[in-house]
Amino acid sequence: MRRSAPLVLLVLAVAGLVPGSVGPAAAQGEEASVAVVKVDGSIDRTVAAYLRDALADAERTGSTVILQLDSAGTLDQDAVEIAGWVHEAAVPVIAWVGPAPAKVRGAALLLMYAASDAAVAPGVGVGPLEPLDLAGAPEPTASAVRELATGWMRERGRPTPGAFPAEPIPAQAALNEGIASIAAVSLPDLLDRLEGRVVSTPGGEVTLRTRIARVEGEEPVNVRFVDLGPIDRVLHAAASPTWIYVLLVLGLAGLAFELTQPGFGFAGFAGAGMVALGVYGLMVVPFSWLGLGLLLLGIGLMTGDVLVRRLGPLTMAGLGGFLAGSVLLFGDVADQIDVSPWLVGSFAGAAFLYWGFGLTVAVQARERISSTQKGLVGLVGETRGELKPEGPVYVKGTLWRGRSANGPIPPNTRVRVRGVDGLILRVQPEPRGGPSEDPTPPER
Repeated sequence: MRRSAPLVLLVLAVAGLVPGSVGPAAAQGEEASVAVVKVDGSIDRTVAAYLRDALADAERTGSTVILQLDSAGTLDQDAVEIAGWVHEAAVPVIAWVGPAPAKVRGAALLLMYAASDAAVAPGVGVGPLEPLDLAGAPEPTASAVRELATGWMRERGRPTPGAFPAEPIPAQAALNEGIASIAAVSLPDLLDRLEGRVVSTPGGEVTLRTRIARVEGEEPVNVRFVDLGPIDRVLHAAASPTWIYVLLVLGLAGLAFELTQPGFGFAGFAGAGMVALGVYGLMVVPFSWLGLGLLLLGIGLMTGDVLVRRLGPLTMAGLGGFLAGSVLLFGDVADQIDVSPWLVGSFAGAAFLYWGFGLTVAVQARERISSTQKGLVGLVGETRGELKPEGPVYVKGTLWRGRSANGPIPPNTRVRVRGVDGLILRVQPEPRGGPSEDPTPPER
């Protein structure tokens, strides 16, 4: 048995079960790895999923996580659950607020308490802790959140925080109160300061290897940056109340413009796309149905006034509905993410000019062109390009858009106007020697 004892100790040491040995969390492989996970803006559904996947990937690769924070909190997401992901991560997670002028508050501040350690850059703002969620979702009491945060810090061997800020405090105050323990101006500075630091994880203590190799022979550290992909970035932007409002108003303006046109063009497709993104945002951010209804009713009334070609009571009533809906649409969210009154006022003025004058003038101009085109029916002109089936047609001293009624028509062919489709002349080839209804033949 005495001879087998060294062998048993060797096996236990490799498994990380003997005190003082290097456990699995610390054994990051021959090349240490650091994942910089950026959390910018409100933590909505998209960012929450991205953060969860980034932590899971770091656990698979044994990477130390630098959680770069600049956020005011969650948006209709469970803040305690998300902070729990950070606290229970099998790898070290270092929360860093930076670079200046980054700010962290609400659920994002809770992530600092949940991490293995925390750092701040000079010039950043920290706090307050409440409310956790920007959308006003139900959340634990302030005392329960503070007790949970204190327990998390004790589990990780961090000093108990001296205070939970009720107002924004500067970086130095956050260091003095124990919310953070490291001051780092930049990410390279943070990596240097973390080198050799011992932090605690659910699997035990880990000695960090984070400094980028600078001299020959120094062990390399692989630093990779994790961020939202292009599609997730668009969805994240669309989940902001301000952008939802902008997308809905501009999208509906584009669709209203198409009502003044004979077909469905770029403005219509762009408007439909913006409205679709706005609808996605409404699925993520809580909103007022009354506010949305008034906003849509207001735009509908102004569009109706355009169709009857006048600037009257419908436009005034629609503008009032537009203003009321704009104010009420996101009235329950936190002030930090609510739509700015300046933006609402600017859009109200722009809406009055656009619907009250711009679209009305466009409708009247289209009617004048349509009336002129109808007077061209029966006249003879000439194609100035191939019609397959559409192309340029010269009739009565003006170049128009023509459409062939029966197959392609080559350039420089005499054609007769047989009808009008919206703003397009319907033409067919005119036999040579046939009578001409156009007293002035087309110029070459």
